[in-house]
Amino acid sequence: MFHKNLKYYRLKKNISKKELASLIGVTPMAVTYYESGERKPDMTTVKALAKALGVKTADFLGNRNEKLVFAHGEFRKGSKLAAGQQEYIREDVEEYMGRFYSAVDILGGEVLPEAPLAHGIILSGNPEEDAKKMREYLGVSASGPVGNLVQLLENRGILVYALDMENDAFSGMNGMVNERPYIIFNKHMNPERIRSTISHEMAHVIFIWPDYMEEKEVEKTATAISGAFLFPEADAKRELGIRRTRISKDMTFICREYGVSMYLLVKRAALCNIITTYVEKDFYIKAGQAGWKKKEPSWSEAEVPFLFEQLVFRAVSENEISVQKGAELLKQPYDFVAGHCFAAEE
Repeated sequence: MFHKNLKYYRLKKNISKKELASLIGVTPMAVTYYESGERKPDMTTVKALAKALGVKTADFLGNRNEKLVFAHGEFRKGSKLAAGQQEYIREDVEEYMGRFYSAVDILGGEVLPEAPLAHGIILSGNPEEDAKKMREYLGVSASGPVGNLVQLLENRGILVYALDMENDAFSGMNGMVNERPYIIFNKHMNPERIRSTISHEMAHVIFIWPDYMEEKEVEKTATAISGAFLFPEADAKRELGIRRTRISKDMTFICREYGVSMYLLVKRAALCNIITTYVEKDFYIKAGQAGWKKKEPSWSEAEVPFLFEQLVFRAVSENEISVQKGAELLKQPYDFVAGHCFAAEE
């Protein structure tokens, strides 16, 4: 599907239609026609487009999975992401899911768990209670640390994609592909923020959000549910005690245990009345002075999606596809795929 691939690589390169047209000597309207599929350029123009965008000609000619139906989540109205960046994120998700579902189709659709119900749980209005509902939805206990969140979601039939985007303005998004929920997150965030982002997006996915609720209130509520999901009130009081007079270094052990940031832990402690507002604000001031707003210390190991690689490695190992095809699906070197599929020769 040339026109979709052209648009994807142009947005990835972050150049406008006008800039691309200037590089290859055509009009901006011609590029618009190419991307809409109304016209197909000749091979000379295709090669010029590939050179301008720094890709191979074959990259334009790769097939897209046309059986996929997407319903992407909305970006916040006040998002700092430019329209082109938002468009790129949607295109990148579709390109990735196209490759992912190619592996699924090769092995058969039954390799994925049954898709869970999205937007089916009514909000109670109490973040603690709603967090319990979210834990129940994902099949984890009502209290205690939540383990590897990415693997948990993948095992529950929710697709997870780590988007490679060096832009602090983007943290995550959710949506549906063929009526299956997906969550994406910015892979350049630290592990704790990734977990908070995933749980925040999960709240968007599983609950019914009333139409009368303003966007700011929706985001505030999702954030509150996310915090209570990762660090429930019962755990906070057991781990921290019912009263704390200051923020101390021993709390970092709790951050590591629950996979949360110190910012989140302090916020939860304040919401649970374990610390006073004065102690909470004093922490924020000192953390800001220490530069934590730009780069907060991390206590956890990074969580990454494995399902796509697992499916491709299985397809290669079972001779359903070649190593080269597996490398193309994963966009990884031949040796990377071969090394994960075949035992080293002695």
